[in-house]
Amino acid sequence: MGANAGHRSEAAAAAADPAPDRWIVLVGLMGAGKSAVGRALGAMTGRAHVDADEEIERAARASIAEIFARDGERFFRAREAEIVGRVLAGPPGILSTGGGAWMSDEVRAAVSARGVSVWLRADLDTLWSRVKGRSHRPLLQGGDGRAVLRELMAAREPRYAAADHAVDSRPDRGVQQTAEAVLRALRGEAAG
Repeated sequence: MGANAGHRSEAAAAAADPAPDRWIVLVGLMGAGKSAVGRALGAMTGRAHVDADEEIERAARASIAEIFARDGERFFRAREAEIVGRVLAGPPGILSTGGGAWMSDEVRAAVSARGVSVWLRADLDTLWSRVKGRSHRPLLQGGDGRAVLRELMAAREPRYAAADHAVDSRPDRGVQQTAEAVLRALRGEAAG
């Protein structure tokens, strides 16, 4: 019975996975829920979840805030593109990217070649409520973080809109519900 139950769970995971031969890549601003939704998608589909920021920190043996402070944003973005390319060269899974990764032509090309992109879209109030007061967001340190976030939205949303799919990350929708909406969008159903 145990083996049979495992087989059913593998079959259910495969049925839940609308893009088994491609990476599912989550993009969007900080606070959109890419990491949490990515973990939920991994559990729902039976795929490995990779968080690009965690991979960068592991490779650098430093936090993102430390990398920004020590080496600057340009250095960080170059390492980010390298890590994303390396991850995408492996077996397809779920990839949660950092908020600025999608701004890179190199990253977008790599995702286009090996994956399907999903923009987790959220409004400013939702994003701000999720990121305010958190010290690990180097772009929001010092000054008016909400104003910086608003500027990032204005600058980045046109690029995010080029993602293959968009799913709203709303305060009235939990992580599991958002992950289910991503799967619906990937199947071509209304994501809600």
